[in-house]
Formats: sequence, structure tokens, C-alpha cells
Amino acid sequence: MADEEALLPPAEDSAPPPPAPPAPWRIGAAFWILGLCNNLPYVVMLSAARDLLEPRPGEEPRNRSRYDCDPVGTGAVLLADVVPGLGVKLLLPLVGAHLPDRCRVVGVALCLWGSVSAVSAARGTLSGLGGVALGSAGAGLGEVTFLTLASSYPSFFFLLGPAPPPRPDPPLPQPGEGGGARAGRWGVVKLALRQGAPLGLVYFSEYFVNQGLMELLFFPSSPLPHSAQYRTLQLLYQAGVFVSRSSLRCLRLRRLWGLALVQVLLAAFLLAAVSVNHLLPGLGVAAALALGEGLVGGGAYGNTFANLSEEVPPAEQPLAVAVVTLVAEVAIAAAGGVALGAHAAFCGQE
Repeated sequence: MADEEALLPPAEDSAPPPPAPPAPWRIGAAFWILGLCNNLPYVVMLSAARDLLEPRPGEEPRNRSRYDCDPVGTGAVLLADVVPGLGVKLLLPLVGAHLPDRCRVVGVALCLWGSVSAVSAARGTLSGLGGVALGSAGAGLGEVTFLTLASSYPSFFFLLGPAPPPRPDPPLPQPGEGGGARAGRWGVVKLALRQGAPLGLVYFSEYFVNQGLMELLFFPSSPLPHSAQYRTLQLLYQAGVFVSRSSLRCLRLRRLWGLALVQVLLAAFLLAAVSVNHLLPGLGVAAALALGEGLVGGGAYGNTFANLSEEVPPAEQPLAVAVVTLVAEVAIAAAGGVALGAHAAFCGQE
């Protein structure tokens, strides 16, 4: 009899309780670390793009026009960073709705993620400045920094704690009900595209400026050499991104087409400044415009995902975030291609 009782399933009361959700401070700390690790290598590459493309001894020299062009435009570095990961982003909308529940805590730390990723970007720009100044020692310092940050990734999962228990599978759709589920998912995609379209336009404009026009804004009267001018503009752009992403709790915007229009007009003005000599009086004005560009870009980024977190049900948020991310990545890749075309046109390359 005792053996038979041992074979009985345990009572529900004896089942271990589900793990408690992680405390808000743990979620915030986890995303703080993840944000610090995430953007640094990417931004170091973009901020040091002009230095990376400097002609080496024996290679084709710079174009000695008023643009002081390198043989290859900095858009090439942007494409090298973005295109390899674009294939993965193309698959995200297909699997976004099936991501585990752990991924849905992203909304809890949205403000922290936006702010700290901007901190990481600005720190990456400063690392690029320091690395160039230190020469080979700076390169070694950059490698150590990268490896240190990479080793910090596991702490993200440690701080989040155990995954929540899996949700019960939804009931199977009855005949004729599958179309409703598809229609609901398509509605989420349309909402995400409505939010992602202005962000994509903002990103296309600002990455065209950063990797297509900033390298051509050269002020010979400045005491800074051309590469230092480029890095200074990149740093101020990242400072603007930090301020606007960090102010999400203070300034919320539901309609983002105004920001997209401002960014397009700014890109058009800087394109005119590159085309017309002496349209900008000096590096200080260009620096102020770079700061403003970062403010607009960071504001569009943070408010886009904040709007998604409010308008999309939690179960569908991974799909919506995947669609918006894909739109942004395609816009960035397109900006890289146009930036290379602008470099060829202004520098007289065929």
C-alpha cells in the first residue's frame, strides 16, 4: 500500500511556488549593464571611422580638395557594422511573437536602457578619442575594454534572476478562427509600422549626416585637425542623444512626424553647407547642429518604443519591437549607401 501511495502524483499544495518576479532595482541594474556593453564597439567604430580609413604608407593619398577626402567614405564603416546583422533582424518579425516571457521585461527598463545605451555611446566616442591619442597603446586599451565589457554580459541574466514560469498554451483555434489571429497580428504590424516610419526617416537622415556629411565638413581655420573635428562632432551628437533619451520621463511625445521633419530639414541644410563653401561660419555652428541632431534622434528613439509599450498588448510587444527595429536597421543601411554616393560625388571619385 505504501508503494502504491508513493506512485500517486504529489498534491498541488506540495508543488514549489513559482519564483517571484525580479525586483525593479534588479531589472534596472541588469539593463544598465546590458546597455553599457551593447553599443560601445559599434560607436567606437563609427566615431573613429575617419581614423580607420586614413591612407597608410604606399596607399592612395587623400584628395586634397577643400573637403580633404579620404579614399573611402565613412559610410563604408557604417555598412560594415550594420549589414552583417541585418539578416538576423529580417527574421525577428517572424519569431518576435514567440519570444519567451523573459524578453517582455524590456518595457520595465525602457528609460534606463535608452539612457544607458546613450551613455555607452558617448563613452565609446571618448574611447575612440583616447585610443587615437594613445596610438598602439590605445588600441590595446580598446581591446581590454571590449573584452571586459563582453565578460559582463552574463551578469545581465544573473541580475534578472530565474525566468518566470511558462504561460499555459492558448487554446487551439477552432475551424474558421485562424484568420482572426492573423488579422490581430497584422494589426500589430501596422501599428508598429506607423510608429516605426518616422523613426526610420529620422535614422536615415541622421546617419546620412553622421557618416556622409560630417567627414566633409572641414574648417581649415580651426586649430583642430580634420579627424579631431570629425570626432568632436560625433561626440556632441552622442551627448545630444544622451540628454534626450534620458529625459523620457520628463517629455513624452505621441506624434513623431514633427521630429522626422526637423531631422530631414537639418540634413538638407548640412548638405547645402557641404555644397556651398563658407555657408557655415565655423566649427562652433556645426557643433551646435550636431548636438541638436542628437537631441532629435534620441527623442525619436525613446518615444517610439515608449509609445509601443503603451499601445501594444504585452503579449504582442516583441513582434512590434522587432518590426520597428527592422525598419530602423533598413533605414541605417540605406543611409550608409547614400553616404558612400555622396562621398564619391563630392570627392570626385567615379
